[in-house]
Amino acid sequence: MSTTTRHKSCIEACQQCLIDCESCLAHMMQMDKMKGSDCPTCCRECVQICYLCLSAMARESRFAAQYCGICADVCEWCAVECEKMGHDHCLRCAESCRRCAQECRRMAA
Repeated sequence: MSTTTRHKSCIEACQQCLIDCESCLAHMMQMDKMKGSDCPTCCRECVQICYLCLSAMARESRFAAQYCGICADVCEWCAVECEKMGHDHCLRCAESCRRCAQECRRMAA
């Protein structure tokens, strides 16, 4: 079984999370006030760890499970922070982050 087949749902969740976090980050950078939340900081962290996680799974890294565990932690944090903002793009980001965290937890197990 190929890597993409075995890790398909986690790879797809990480890709979508990366896209939605980049979009949220772009929107939030245009806003004046972001008090009460770590958004867009969490989005930047999420983009980076999702990319690293994707890369690790694609190359079948011996550390892929650990990357996925860290990715899940970052995604959960980002989901909480983006939900605080309440904007449509933030809520999409939070939803993607929760799905990615779930898939990454499954991969890390």
